[in-house]
Amino acid sequence: MTARRIVVMGVAGCGKSSVASLLAKRIGGRYVDGDTLHSQSNIDKMAAGTPLTDADRWPWLKTVGDVLKDEGTVIACSALKRAYRDVIREHAGAEVTFLYLKGSREVLLERMAARQRHFMPVSLLDSQLETLEEPGPDEHAITIDIEPSVPEIVGEFVKILEQGKA
Repeated sequence: MTARRIVVMGVAGCGKSSVASLLAKRIGGRYVDGDTLHSQSNIDKMAAGTPLTDADRWPWLKTVGDVLKDEGTVIACSALKRAYRDVIREHAGAEVTFLYLKGSREVLLERMAARQRHFMPVSLLDSQLETLEEPGPDEHAITIDIEPSVPEIVGEFVKILEQGKA
């Protein structure tokens, strides 16, 4: 499989980190958790239950794109708006494939409530869902439902990659 730049995207609780980590192992890539690229002020805001503004996000999104300059990188990043994905693509300087993990509000709430030691409170899910702009057909994105297990999601995406559909 050719080297790729992949962003596993979606709202909080969809399984971005778990999927991206396993996907990177499966394709022999490097995994990066996009949350680790946030500034401390962004983390503090989210931990306090305050949604980030676009002004908070722009520097972070540029950093995400810069990290993707390395081929074979798989990064977990919410990438909620098209404009955010555009910044990521621009800074990556090459084609980026987005794996959009889509799930119902109920499943997302259940998963977020079960998480431990994460700075993102359940109270911010609705603001993320309101912000979300699902990828358009021209964005080089694949949408996969979050109901199956993480290995099943990764397997489905790898199969799509191998078939050249992404």
